[in-house]
Amino acid sequence: MDNQRTAVLVVEDEALIRMSIVEELEDAGFEVFQASNAAQAIEVLIANTTIELMFTDIDMPGGVDGLKLAASVRDRWPPIKIIVTSGHRKVDVDALPVEARFMVKPYDPTAVIRSIREMTLN
Repeated sequence: MDNQRTAVLVVEDEALIRMSIVEELEDAGFEVFQASNAAQAIEVLIANTTIELMFTDIDMPGGVDGLKLAASVRDRWPPIKIIVTSGHRKVDVDALPVEARFMVKPYDPTAVIRSIREMTLN
């Protein structure tokens, strides 16, 4: 039995959007953790050392947006891959940490799943 499911953290403040992508990722076989803001995301990462990839919205309340969160995760947990998403702005890949991708909202869940699989194949 293969217990090596890829663990993914979804960080999204909009509950319906978060629930939708979490369900899509779980259906695709991922182990999914979730947070509604950067502070929660950091707590989840500290508690779950198996997380391999973080999928985060950029525009979130609380002072720390998805880009700051991505930079902070890159500093503390360099192996974690990162996908950032936004419906309000386009981010230049050069503005992202290494091993990160950007996806425009609304995103296609199959494209998200494909990106996660590509980024975590190692």
